[in-house]
Amino acid sequence: MTGPLVILALKSAVALATLLLIAALVALVLGRVRLHGQINVVFFTAVMATLILFEGVIRLTHPGVFEYIQENEELRQALRIHLSFSVPSALLLPLMLWTGYTRRRKVHLTLAFFFAVAWTGTAITGIFFLPHQ
Repeated sequence: MTGPLVILALKSAVALATLLLIAALVALVLGRVRLHGQINVVFFTAVMATLILFEGVIRLTHPGVFEYIQENEELRQALRIHLSFSVPSALLLPLMLWTGYTRRRKVHLTLAFFFAVAWTGTAITGIFFLPHQ
């Protein structure tokens, strides 16, 4: 397993998760609130499973997989920018799920704004700016 292969897999995961998020938003626009929630549970599960799986692979089984990034300032900067969006996204995600399920609409919509900004940054930087070669 190589670092570029892990980054390519992460790009794919971010793209698929983004499609799920778009599907959830379409369901909401169509007035299918329950479907919106169900898709978001799948989105939450997929994102959290990906985080846990990749962190496990990176930290436990292949701890040196990203050593090549330490030698390249451009790669480190791209990863730093990506993490500045993806970490807040991951932290907001459980709150979004909880406020949605407990029908705390005002809080949910406020968090949704910040989550949308963070996830947009996650998707753009994760898919287009992280090099996988």
